[in-house]
Amino acid sequence: MIGSLASATDTEVAAAAGLAGAEVVRARYGRLHSRIDKGSGDFATDADLAAEQAILDVIRAARPGDAVHGEEGGRQGAADAEREWLVDPLCGTLNYATGSQLVAVNVALRNGPAAVADPFSGEVFLTDGETARVRSGVPGDERPLAPTAETRLVDVNLDPPFPSAPGFRAVDLLAHPGFVENFRPRVVSTTLALAWVAAGRRAAYVTDGGDLSGSVHFAAGIALCRAAGCVVTGVDGGPVGSGGRGLVAAPDAGTHELLLSMTGGRGRTG
Repeated sequence: MIGSLASATDTEVAAAAGLAGAEVVRARYGRLHSRIDKGSGDFATDADLAAEQAILDVIRAARPGDAVHGEEGGRQGAADAEREWLVDPLCGTLNYATGSQLVAVNVALRNGPAAVADPFSGEVFLTDGETARVRSGVPGDERPLAPTAETRLVDVNLDPPFPSAPGFRAVDLLAHPGFVENFRPRVVSTTLALAWVAAGRRAAYVTDGGDLSGSVHFAAGIALCRAAGCVVTGVDGGPVGSGGRGLVAAPDAGTHELLLSMTGGRGRTG
């Protein structure tokens, strides 16, 4: 299959790479994993490394002239490469290492197509940069993503660091009277939740942070949400990008504005 990808679209390459990583993650689930300490309580496992290698194998076979920036291996490829793939082989490593299946495999061409694979549902969420859809593990089952706030479930990332504190702290958002009145919190600690916003399974996703648009963790999910028609900004209502602050992704302007009113952004008060 890898050899046949040379003539495939970038979207199909992203999807194939994501699924290759997901296969490794799924196959190694439940084992006793070796850990590689990355400092500040963060770590990678042997599954992270093996999944990233599987993803790189696909990208290198299909797009040998492109650079790749992997969470574990850093940037590889020609320094002057015009195209760069952003790879997070296992988003939710702590979840995975403790037996949870709430993880994602993220592959994105910088400023281009992207895919988020769920190793355990068999789904892959993909975008060509203009449209967004999801494929199940059933051949031929592919549907457009349709974001909606109907679930009222909002995923909030509570993991450090907290660069926007004290102006914005995610834990304070959960205690805001307006949040309690309108939403129900969820904390899954993986950017799989961004794909769920694009798919209508979550009403929003909120996290602190800096420039997340070029992050191996967030690039694919942001691309999906934008292509699906979601409203995506920083927690201050500003653009996601250089100098940005965190992320609020919501399916519609009303939900987004309401959340910004609670994060100190430019939404309505109350």
